[in-house]
Parts: sequence; structure tokens; C-alpha cells
Amino acid sequence: MTQYDYDLFVIGAGSGGVRAARLAALSGARVAVAEEHRVGGTCVIRGCVPKKFMVYASEFASHFKLAKAYGWTVGETSFDWPTFLAEKDKEIARLSGIYVTNLQNAGAELAHAKARLIDAHTIELVGKDKTVTADKILIATGGRPWVPQDMPGIEHVLTSDEAFQLEELPKRIVIAGGGYIAVEFACIFKGLGVDVTLVHRGPNILRGFDDHVRAHLAEELEKKGIDVLLGCQHERVEKTESGLISHMSSGATLESNQVLFALGRAPYVEGLGLENAGVALKDGAVIVDEYSKTNVDNIWAVGDVTDRLNLTPVAIREGAAFAQTEFYDNPTSFDHEMVASAVFSQPAIGSVGLTEAEARHAHGKVDIYLSRFRAMKHAFAGGDERALIKLVVDEKTQKILGCHVVAADAPEIIQMAAIALKMGATKAQWDSTCAVHPTLAEELVTMREKYMPQDLGAVA
Repeated sequence: MTQYDYDLFVIGAGSGGVRAARLAALSGARVAVAEEHRVGGTCVIRGCVPKKFMVYASEFASHFKLAKAYGWTVGETSFDWPTFLAEKDKEIARLSGIYVTNLQNAGAELAHAKARLIDAHTIELVGKDKTVTADKILIATGGRPWVPQDMPGIEHVLTSDEAFQLEELPKRIVIAGGGYIAVEFACIFKGLGVDVTLVHRGPNILRGFDDHVRAHLAEELEKKGIDVLLGCQHERVEKTESGLISHMSSGATLESNQVLFALGRAPYVEGLGLENAGVALKDGAVIVDEYSKTNVDNIWAVGDVTDRLNLTPVAIREGAAFAQTEFYDNPTSFDHEMVASAVFSQPAIGSVGLTEAEARHAHGKVDIYLSRFRAMKHAFAGGDERALIKLVVDEKTQKILGCHVVAADAPEIIQMAAIALKMGATKAQWDSTCAVHPTLAEELVTMREKYMPQDLGAVA
């Protein structure tokens, strides 16, 4: 008779948890997964996937304008939010169902309940009047939107979770935050015809991204009619008969129908009973080693709950590495270096490697190659949207340390660029690559002149 009910118990059925559970179950292990919400986690249910559908929906307004310049006769257009929501929800339900089916086909059991640790091997299924035991436990609960709970009027504020289920589009919205979620929603709502004001307490949006990228996108947002207010933040939100009033630290007041707070996300550890098992945290995140193991010998954690690199593909790779290590006798750790990321703003951002500031700090002297230009599609139509491509190169070794693209197809471009950077490609190797013409991406292999701070009027 075995000592435990399961070989592995996974808390959280998001991307990382599901991947780990499936692979472990396919090895023949007895696996169970607990999920208190819908299967699929943040990415599928209230994150990447529905966000991308909203991005697609919001882009059509600009497509219609471009179409006229290319000779198309475009009739009267309108957008129906309820129709879009219904279709979006149908697709999300389908994808969630696939996750459930994949778990079941692999042989894993699924419990629709919140799981709480009683000790290092015992799990309570809250509300089910049931406890189970497991040899190994994996925490994969992801993150949740963070809001300042002590701010007056916080009960009137939306987070990204609720933004996907608004009953109707507001006429005006104030979005607080300067990260990728705030920027993406600002572009989405603007594209859907909403008056948007983006407020951020810092000196510029997208902290952590390259400074040229940050300045360039801020300029493009302003061109699109998004009001960007920097250096201020909410002090309180007042509800009135006609809507909401945001009272700002600058003394300004902003009237709107909705206020969306996108101030970052925090690891979701509340109510998990981690303290009962002695799992150590730092700044609210589960501390793990390179193999995703916590300080407790039989407990691991992957994904956003560890606050390492909070991207869905990273959580999937971490979950797979855990399963390989613990159930296939194949010690595997995921390398978090040179992971590409995308911001689905309009225009979008693709980035991999170091920013210029990071590269100078780590490597000293660097060569910079930077180009700003109107892409063919917009130039033909007389538009003023500009693309940006930047390479950060180690002066001594000529190894490319960073690649940053701001353009409509930036996320697609950066995926392939990431392969080259991961392999340690040099600028000479990129230069020896023949361009694909005419494309925006050809700039990556045709830039020859080093950038000087006075060029293009860009950020020094």
C-alpha cells in the first residue's frame, strides 16, 4: 500500500501547472490538480488570449482607414461590444475545455476547489470536506491584479480581470499604470472608440524597457489621441450620479465612466496555507532554486507565483522542466536568459536581451544601431506612424546583446530574432544575412551606421 494518495498534487490549473501535471501523469504517476476558478489560468481566461482577441477587435478601425487609401470603398462601420463579448467567451470556453480534456486524457484527476496546505504532504480541498495526501506538491497559482486597498473609492475601480467582462463600453476611461497591461488596454479601448487617459506616477511608461522604446511608444500613443499624464497618481476616486471623478496627486480631476487600475500583479499565495508547510516567501513570492524547488524538500513552485519572469511560455517551460526532473530522471532547469517578450500595444513592441542601459552597466562600451522610419504600409497612406528598430552590440566582442522593435509586426519579428541572440550571434553575422525585401524586418540586417545621440532627435 502506498504512503500517499497521489505522487503529485498540483495547486493551480494555469499554463504552468497543467503542463507539469500532464507530463507527470504521462509518466505513469498518480496526479491530481486543484483549480478554484476556471481551468486555463490567467493566460487563457483573463489574460493573454482574451486580451489578444480585444487587440484584434480594436485594430479594425485603423484598418478601415488604411483601406480607403488603398482604393477600397468602405461603407458605414460600427462595433457591437455585446456581440464581440459573446464570441470571445465562446472561444475561451472552448480553450478551457481543451485544457480539461488534455488533463483527463493524460490520466490526471481534476478537482474544482481551492486547495490549502495542512502540512507539507496534506492538502485540504476547501468546501469539499475532503483532505488528500501527496508525495510531491507543486504550487502554480499565478498572480492577481494589485490595487491599493486603503485608497478611498477603491471599490469603484476595475482591474484587468473585470475589464474583460464589462457590460458596455464606456465613453471615457481613465487607466492608471504605466506597464504593459495599462498600455495595452489604453490602445484597445482607444481603438474601440473610447476616450482614454493614461496616468502614471513615473517619468515615462514601460519601466524596464529600453529608453528609446519607451519614448517612441509614448509619442505614438499621443499621436493616436491617448492622453498620457505622467508624474501623478490617484489619491481617491469619487462616484457621482454621472460617473466617476479621479482626484490626482497633481491636484487635477478627471471625469470618466470607468477607472481601470493596472498597477501590476502580485503572486497569489493568500489562503494556500504555505505557512503550515513552512514554505518561505520573499516580498510575497515563493522562493525557489534553479529547479523550482522551495525550501521544503517535497514542494516546488512555477510561474508567476515565484515572480521570476512572469510570462506564460516561461511558466510552461518551468513546469515541463520540473516534470522532467522529478518524473523522468532527467534533471532540467529552465534558462531565464534571452527570453523574448512582446507588448501588444499599437504599434506593438518586441524585445529580447538587454536594454542599452543594462548593457552599458554589464559590459561597459557598446555600439548602438537605431532606425526610426515610416513603414511602407503607412507611408503609402500618408500616415505618420513610425517604426523603431534598435540593436545593442558589445563593442569588444560584437555580440548582439539586445534587440528591440516597435512596429505592427514586432512580436512576430522578435521571436526569430530571439533565436539568433540565444545562440550568441554577432553583428557581423547579422550583416552577412541577406535581407528579405521589401519588409520592415530587413532593417535588422541592413543597419550599418552606428547611432550617435544627436541622430533622429531621439533619447540620448
